[in-house]
Amino acid sequence: MNVTYIHHSGFLVETERFYYLFDYAKGRLPKMDPAKPVYVLASHSHGDHFNPEVFSLLAEAGMQQIRAVLSDDIHPPADTSALLVSPETEYALGEAQKLKTLRSTDLGIAFLIEDRDALIYHAGDLNDWVWDEESEADNAEMTENYRAQIALLAKTLRGRTIDVAFVVLDPRQEDDYHRGLVWFLEKISAKRVYPMHYWGESAIIQRFLADYPQYKQQIQITE
Repeated sequence: MNVTYIHHSGFLVETERFYYLFDYAKGRLPKMDPAKPVYVLASHSHGDHFNPEVFSLLAEAGMQQIRAVLSDDIHPPADTSALLVSPETEYALGEAQKLKTLRSTDLGIAFLIEDRDALIYHAGDLNDWVWDEESEADNAEMTENYRAQIALLAKTLRGRTIDVAFVVLDPRQEDDYHRGLVWFLEKISAKRVYPMHYWGESAIIQRFLADYPQYKQQIQITE
């Protein structure tokens, strides 16, 4: 299984049978096998997570089988057929493929994909969005909602290990930057974890590893 970081929260995962392109906003797409189906997955409609130009870019690259799986707050282009998905729902994507969605703590969903060859998680904007300027009550509610979704993820996994996970690590949260990722790592078994949504400030990954060296074997350096 190959993983390519594109930009912000955008990643391309290649398994034996499929490509999964998550939250493309901008950036150069890597060279791909035109005959292999590609799933375009977008967690919500914010411009840093969904760019409708992705479909024309894939078509220009010669991709012959483009399948869109979009959060139901997204309005796909008129000429694009898409599966619109809702939070906390299960879907069959195809033969031996399942999708479980979680409810974002911002907008839209998070993805858990059960491929025959891999178990893949992409958080979208599901994170413990605690901010200094918010009230204690609002921050407490945020943390409760986030942890409830991670508990739902753990229940869905039933002890299984995620092969690849993409999880928010946002430096704008300052001293609370680590909250969502640390809770995820404490509660969920994952082989490879890719921090994302760090707004070009990739040094936050090294800061995290300095603060939490016990996770060096799991955390992947994207750039």
